[in-house]
Amino acid sequence: MWCVGGTVRPYVNGRLMNEASDSVIREGNICLQSEGAPIEFKNIYVEPAKDPPWPVTPRTKTMLFNGKDLDGWVRFIPNDKPDADKKWTVDQVWSVRDGIIRCEGVPNGYIKTTESYANYKLHLEWRWPGKPTNSGVLLHCAGIDMVWPRCAEAQLMHQNAGDFWMLNHSIIKADGKQIGPKPYANAKKKNPSNERPVGQWNSYDIVCEGKTITLFVNGLLQNEGTDANPSSGPISLQSEGSPIEFRNIYLEPITK
Repeated sequence: MWCVGGTVRPYVNGRLMNEASDSVIREGNICLQSEGAPIEFKNIYVEPAKDPPWPVTPRTKTMLFNGKDLDGWVRFIPNDKPDADKKWTVDQVWSVRDGIIRCEGVPNGYIKTTESYANYKLHLEWRWPGKPTNSGVLLHCAGIDMVWPRCAEAQLMHQNAGDFWMLNHSIIKADGKQIGPKPYANAKKKNPSNERPVGQWNSYDIVCEGKTITLFVNGLLQNEGTDANPSSGPISLQSEGSPIEFRNIYLEPITK
């Protein structure tokens, strides 16, 4: 159980199961409840919260992918059980070869950074090794893990890179119009698709500054949204459809 300020996050066997924020009760006694049937407890202790209640803002270039393994990421597939290191083992879906992250595309899920981030420039490259379908870059992931978590998705569906999808009641304002809160809400890119032919590498450059998110596809501004909620959190790469590959993933600080 992680309690910092008004935020409470219960973890069960290493997996985040719920999240509450802005609690008006921020201190008090800890109780164990008797209600219904015999139960036993052991190994009860309190320690300082190791992870901060605020996201990391990169001050220098930060490599999110080391080219060798998925250190710094957790892999989520529904109903998959965590291993002893709490690193959700779905190696049949996500793997690393020759400096490239390869995703098989099925079943649906994602890999997620173990850190939360705010105020950064994200660079990554992707390509479709075969028939392209769907994927995405999930920004500002919030709450419990689920197939489509609360977040802002920078779309990677073939020919739709640069679209926003606001998932699970997240919100953004694009072209003066609020997108969300709905289970799913879409804001189309500004220009026709400028993705490269299948098999070639494409680049996403995503600037997240405060509550503003700007999407560049192969150097072309394709979308911009303001008043994003949530506006910070982990970064995820999505498994949804068919094999896709990623490389050269890093953050840079925003400079004026």
